[in-house]
Amino acid sequence: MASMASPTTCLYRMSRRKCRKNVFSSSRHIIASISDDNHPKPIGRREIILRSSELAMIGAIFQLSGEKPDYLGIQKNERLALCPATNNCISTSESITDQVHYAPPWNYNGGRKTPVNREVAMKELLNVIKSTKPDKFTPRIVEKKDDYVHVEYESPILGLVDDVEFLFLPGKKSTVEYRSASRKGNFDFDVNRKRIKALRQELEKKGWESENSF
Repeated sequence: MASMASPTTCLYRMSRRKCRKNVFSSSRHIIASISDDNHPKPIGRREIILRSSELAMIGAIFQLSGEKPDYLGIQKNERLALCPATNNCISTSESITDQVHYAPPWNYNGGRKTPVNREVAMKELLNVIKSTKPDKFTPRIVEKKDDYVHVEYESPILGLVDDVEFLFLPGKKSTVEYRSASRKGNFDFDVNRKRIKALRQELEKKGWESENSF
């Protein structure tokens, strides 16, 4: 089998243009060899790990994680940001008529006989975030306030990052809004919606409820 330049070799021995060409060639070979239905070959655990490392390096070289959007956080209207025009974001701030981007808020006392305060609900949310990994994305809490949480979810191979925010609204309604969006691409194959659903299902065990059907 012909040898190919690894991402590490590219970093030290090749020009940037040649590096990009060889890395893309390497990535196509890795993906093709893993998913070749015409000539399936058994792949050992060690080889899978090595190939995953190669893809992770490719993601790092081409910065597939993307940059953190500068519009994240609590907006001037004291809600979370709307979604871009892409189909890889959901937000409780959207209009209920927007079936692509809208998602209903949660009520952390909706299913309880004995209501809890915001501090208790916040601890429950943080515990569920840390213990639940939909699609094996790794959650990392990057900002936390009394009423706001920002979490980065990173994919296990290419290092793609999604930004997920939670906002506890003021008042006595026990309402929590959220926004989940991918930094890259136009489609997410419902990853963000499935992630939010998985988190909600775990929170329902503690007494949370969705305020509308989802």
